[in-house]
Amino acid sequence: MDAQTEDIDGPIVIIGAGPAGLSAAHELVQVGYRPLVLEVGTRVGGIARTETFRGFHFDIGGHRFYTKLHWIQQLWEEMLGKDFLKVSRLSRIYYRGRFFSYPLKMANALTNLGLVESTRIVASFLRAQTFPSVAEETFEQWMINRFGDRLYRIFFKTYTEKVWGIPCTEIRADWAAQRIMGLSLVSVVSNALFGSQGSKTLVDRFHYPSRGPGMMWQKFRETVEQGGGEIRLSTEAVKIFHRKGQIRTVTAKSGDTSIEYPASHVISSMPINCLMTALEPAPPQTVLEAAHGLTYRALVLVGLIIRAQSPFHDQWIYVHSPSVKVGRIQNFKNWSAQMAPGPERTNVGMEYFCNKGDAIWSMPDRDMVQLATEELVQLGLAQHDQVEDGFVIRQPGAYPVYDQAYKGHLETIRSYLDGFTNLQTIGRNGMHRYNNMDHSMQTGILAARNIFGANKDIWSVNTDDAYLEERYSPRTIEAVKQTFSPLDAPALGTAVGSVCALLIFAATLWLVLKGGAVVGPNLSLLAQYFPGYSVTLRGTLIGAVYGFTAGFVFGWGIAALRNRLVSVALEKMRRKAVFSVIGRFFKP
Repeated sequence: MDAQTEDIDGPIVIIGAGPAGLSAAHELVQVGYRPLVLEVGTRVGGIARTETFRGFHFDIGGHRFYTKLHWIQQLWEEMLGKDFLKVSRLSRIYYRGRFFSYPLKMANALTNLGLVESTRIVASFLRAQTFPSVAEETFEQWMINRFGDRLYRIFFKTYTEKVWGIPCTEIRADWAAQRIMGLSLVSVVSNALFGSQGSKTLVDRFHYPSRGPGMMWQKFRETVEQGGGEIRLSTEAVKIFHRKGQIRTVTAKSGDTSIEYPASHVISSMPINCLMTALEPAPPQTVLEAAHGLTYRALVLVGLIIRAQSPFHDQWIYVHSPSVKVGRIQNFKNWSAQMAPGPERTNVGMEYFCNKGDAIWSMPDRDMVQLATEELVQLGLAQHDQVEDGFVIRQPGAYPVYDQAYKGHLETIRSYLDGFTNLQTIGRNGMHRYNNMDHSMQTGILAARNIFGANKDIWSVNTDDAYLEERYSPRTIEAVKQTFSPLDAPALGTAVGSVCALLIFAATLWLVLKGGAVVGPNLSLLAQYFPGYSVTLRGTLIGAVYGFTAGFVFGWGIAALRNRLVSVALEKMRRKAVFSVIGRFFKP
């Protein structure tokens, strides 16, 4: 967005009070602006908010606070101080009636899988490495190339299809590349044997607010309001009027009341497809069709109160079994003891991934609580008589779907948005990008800075490199590849051979012309290596042929060796990058 706009009366309007929107508002009040934040929900935090039930706190999905952006980490710590806890991680995978430690531990994995299955996994991996799929257009192709078919089907296929509700053959490889770039069986085994190898997402400890992530965003809200900003809850932006490439007003609805707000700038974290349909005048038909083509996966969280100090010790469990519908289970008391009002009971979150309007989404609350209870018991994590109570939270637009058509749709919308000078989109839903929480915050902060003079491309916010060791990032690897581009072995061989041929030809001819009792006694020793060579006119040609041949072989060999060494170094760098990002696939 160009920061230079026509002078329009009105506040800076921010749509959405999630991590991205609140971060933008916080950044603005630091320099004297007084933004107006419109939030459709009753709480701040978006999907990272915290809900309460009978004094128990429930996180919508489970949100770890971990970042390599040091200024984001510092901001978090300044906001919460001692309430920003350091938590030791424990998570597992449930598959075929067994629990697998995650990150993988070799002894645990081998015991659960058995020697025969483990051997089949290795054989499948070797086959994939020997005969990889040339195309990597789908999630399935991407994963099999790195894991082999067998491990992919055991640990990734079922869970992924639960989360996204479509076959892995219809999920774009872009999503895998963004969330788990560099992941491979080698990295999994290496992590199991030797630890995280510097991984930034398989850290053993991470931060978490003492009473859930909503505590962080409530603190952001207080800071924004103390700085003169205004946050209006239960207020939905329904119409956004524009003229000559600039947003003029935003109409919001709160209950039965509609209010039109003039706007000098708009920062939107609402779903980008909803933004397109809210614009007035409406965008071109092609843009609207693209907006309708973007989809979001919904989440239903069933919160259960369990009469037990801790039915299991994990913070979360990934459920890969197709025999139950639940996809992930959170034990919030293990995130922080303060998530529960006392030691005698525990609050558990059963997560069901669905589409808005489908059978899971539409199931009555009583039936959802019953389903969650039955499945918790079926998994052996609690008894029927231990489940005291439950409630249901439905979260639409939880995860942007990376289906086969999403990229084209998003490019169409982005091209249209480039025509606006005072509108920016931020956050996971506002950019249809499966961002981490810290990167969503970063997009909001950069959008705010654009308003007071910066010129940052929000869409270039990288959601991968910050989690890699800087020297092993894809950009670094690409720079090394460009700096040490492959040598042309035949060309180098020809060049070296030509120089050698010319030298021998010239040296032989000079000695022949010089003459003497014994012509070229030292150079004639080449005959030991070049049969038929002599320091004669005939020898100049023979020597030139030998010189070219020897020089060509030498030059070609040097180029081939150098290319191989660079290739090995780049592969080592790529493996280091692998160790830095393993685990993003399962990130809560």
